[in-house]
Amino acid sequence: MSSSSTSSSHPARFAILAAFGSVYLCWGATYTAMSIGVRLLPAPILAGTRMLAGAVIMLGFCALRGKRLWHGWRTMAWLGLLGAMMLFAGNVGLVWSETYLPSGLAALIVAVIPLYVAAIEALSPSGERLRARGLVGLGLGLLALMALLWPSFHEAVDAHSHLGAMQLLAAAVVLLGGMSWAFGSVLFRRLRLPVHPLVAAGWEMLAAALCNLLLASSLWEWPHAKWTLRSMGAVGYLVLFGSLLGFSCYIWLIHHVPVAKVATYAYVNPVVAVILGAIVLGEHLRPTEYVGMVAVLGAVALVTSSQMHSGRAAAEVELAPVEREA
Repeated sequence: MSSSSTSSSHPARFAILAAFGSVYLCWGATYTAMSIGVRLLPAPILAGTRMLAGAVIMLGFCALRGKRLWHGWRTMAWLGLLGAMMLFAGNVGLVWSETYLPSGLAALIVAVIPLYVAAIEALSPSGERLRARGLVGLGLGLLALMALLWPSFHEAVDAHSHLGAMQLLAAAVVLLGGMSWAFGSVLFRRLRLPVHPLVAAGWEMLAAALCNLLLASSLWEWPHAKWTLRSMGAVGYLVLFGSLLGFSCYIWLIHHVPVAKVATYAYVNPVVAVILGAIVLGEHLRPTEYVGMVAVLGAVALVTSSQMHSGRAAAEVELAPVEREA
């Protein structure tokens, strides 16, 4: 399945706008939901229950639609590894980081993942090489990260602030998780597994759920979980709107809309997260962080719109993963 293909049925303009709105808003709001949920549930429990519910619903839906679920041990093992790399290692740290980071700032740090993917491709012996615009975008992205993290670094060094130090640690965890996601994304593209995207997403979510729940059990996090209407609402939102509705609209869009347009979610979601963080959670970025936000969005736009030496748009490479779970 090529992500650049379009359907000949020419879907209605309203359907396209509704799908974009769902991807923009549903995925952008997941950062707010995670920030609410992690205050009541330990990160691996929040991430694990969300993934487990999403996996059961997704695989059940695929079974009802007659999709092939089992694809042999080798393929299933790859799906398990990809789930562990992208949806476990790439997500649980993000959830935990929102204990210390504003949700909008966490979203902006996550926004550099397309830059990771492009850099990995450019450095890989058999990878796609970026042209000048993409290289400028990578450089701008590095400067953007410095602007985003400078306030926490300055606070931690000058004032010996515990909060500043923890914010730096949280940012580092998000960046490491993003690296795991990026490597998993590139690996998924190279493998070209013969699995329907929804089936692959279901198995990957199940693998991530098992990893999260195993981690929660090994750390004995269960007694610390507070199951309230607020925490269950956060889990419910992440399952229904983040994993299911948002992802279904995303899959539909990459079959009906040029891939460069679908890639715009990478720099719309962080803006939505910042706005919702301010409205719902009372968060406010510092001046240098707003500068970093503009720079991050510019860097992602440059990279995703740049052409590879092969002539393919970088956005097509970056949209190759089964799911870019917020």
